[in-house]
Amino acid sequence: MTTHLDISHVSIEFPTPKGSFKALDNVSLKIEKGEFVSLIGHSGCGKSTVLNIVAGLYDATEGGILLDGREVKGPGPERAVVFQNHSLLPWLTSYQNVELAVKQVFRKTKSKKEMHDWIMHNLELVHMTHAADKRPAEISGGMKQRVGIARALAMEPSVLLMDEPFGALDALTRAHLQDSLMEIQKDLNNTVIMITHDVDEAVLLSDRIVMMTNGPEATIGEILHVDLERPRDRLALANDPKYVDYRAQVLTFLYEKQRKVEPIHSVAKNKATPATTKAAQA
Repeated sequence: MTTHLDISHVSIEFPTPKGSFKALDNVSLKIEKGEFVSLIGHSGCGKSTVLNIVAGLYDATEGGILLDGREVKGPGPERAVVFQNHSLLPWLTSYQNVELAVKQVFRKTKSKKEMHDWIMHNLELVHMTHAADKRPAEISGGMKQRVGIARALAMEPSVLLMDEPFGALDALTRAHLQDSLMEIQKDLNNTVIMITHDVDEAVLLSDRIVMMTNGPEATIGEILHVDLERPRDRLALANDPKYVDYRAQVLTFLYEKQRKVEPIHSVAKNKATPATTKAAQA
């Protein structure tokens, strides 16, 4: 099978007042079309840095990214990003926020009616057609995030990049959005890369969980293949021995193995260069 997204030997360094700071070291990962991959690790391990390089927001110092055999250089509509903050424009309605993305990508290829139908279709995917005319201040946090996801999907990306998209939501809203995301990904077969700190979320949603070592010079420590039948039901999985085992493996890495692979000198580095932590946000 041909690799859809190839992250090849990626390293990145940031300049700081105290010298160069190496946030990532030799990160390599091949992702197939339609895979759901989660990145997990402690704060400061470079998860968001990986995502930003794939998005084209950062340029790798070494290595690079190939999407369908083409080198990634800068942002592009084939890679849409959903952030923890919904980033909706407050003076626009839900419809208009999605319309911004649609016009940017399809203004030369779709008629006004086709664009309208496409906007409504994507709002329907996230169950937000009833709030199409409402502004962000008039809807809940979970609804705002649904609109943000609709806006990303409206670009018709082959890769959906999600940076802790449900991290600021309450547990019940988060669960509903996780279920919606599974439905959408099943229907659209998008490739999804998601950053999360939630072990249960990673196991529930993912085909593979990529566990990052501590920074600086963070890299991939282990990759866990999650062999759970889809569609997945969170209640049925709660007592599933395989689910429980996958969860335990991730927790073991995060709280035991990761510390063993962390270089001894990195503790001293962190203490000596506090200004660098902003450059390698999780």
